[in-house]
Amino acid sequence: MTRDLTIRDTEQLSLLFGAYDENIKLIENHLGVSIMTRGDNIRVTGSDGQVAIASATLESLLTIVAQGRHVEEQNILYLLGLAEDGHMPSPSELDAGAVCVTSKGKPVRPKTIGQRKYVEAIKSHTVTLGVGPAGTGKTYLAVAAAVQSFRERAVSRIILTRPAIEAGEKLGFLPGDLQSKVDPYLRPLYDALHDMLGGEAFNRHVERGSIEVAPLAYMRGRTLDDSYIILDEAQNTSREQMKMFLTRLGFGSKIIITGDITQIDLPRDKVCGLRDAMRVLRGIEDVAVCELTARDVVRHVLVQRIIKAYEEREKTTSPDRPRRRPKGGLPL
Repeated sequence: MTRDLTIRDTEQLSLLFGAYDENIKLIENHLGVSIMTRGDNIRVTGSDGQVAIASATLESLLTIVAQGRHVEEQNILYLLGLAEDGHMPSPSELDAGAVCVTSKGKPVRPKTIGQRKYVEAIKSHTVTLGVGPAGTGKTYLAVAAAVQSFRERAVSRIILTRPAIEAGEKLGFLPGDLQSKVDPYLRPLYDALHDMLGGEAFNRHVERGSIEVAPLAYMRGRTLDDSYIILDEAQNTSREQMKMFLTRLGFGSKIIITGDITQIDLPRDKVCGLRDAMRVLRGIEDVAVCELTARDVVRHVLVQRIIKAYEEREKTTSPDRPRRRPKGGLPL
């Protein structure tokens, strides 16, 4: 089967094909098709199903190029996955406006449809729960939205917090004073803010108190008005901690809660506050629950494969099932 695509702007071809035609080669190798160009025409040749997938992917990539965006490997693999599932994204679904601009002038924009829906939920709801695996941009996009609101003076403070719980670690065993002990847990939040604001501006705002990064325990007893409040790693909150945090919401404030329910470090006898909140708050007015998937991962391609491998393993094994104990020995 052969299918032809007509290019309205031939200058977009170089952006679509990439350096040394690497983008086209990726599609060809993935689907086993042949892609040739002549003038303003692209011809795709191969089996019926693969040609349809390649054509749909190319049309989506042309939409991205027309928006002035750079085509990356992650874009191609993501769109190939959508086309293989029979989903042809509309131009509006691919039109991802910038959430914020970093201190180096780089626009921060959602890279998947799931991320775009997550950003839209943040803008239109007072409380947003962003749940998904590592690498889906939950925290980074939340911080970007917070910084943009702060720059626009929609809020006067940004407050970022995490529970100080990690597998096999306790604060008391870490060196230094309390701030030194909690800093390692808050480092991802520091990194995101440094990226958005730059080190000097970040330090200046921290000194003024307009940006606060603190462990979750510091939130107790406070009412947070006119603030953008982000709770990261929320899968490590208990039910009581989550309720305490949610009730800190004050007038003119927004709350974003992010977490990955596949990486819970709580003791087995503790109810996960994030899972509980997803059940309790779903359907409540002005609360959004956004569930991102492995397809929304925007890190190295291998991260998607790792997540999928673990998901397949968890489908065939029960994490709560007791491990078999051999006679006279330790659990296997």
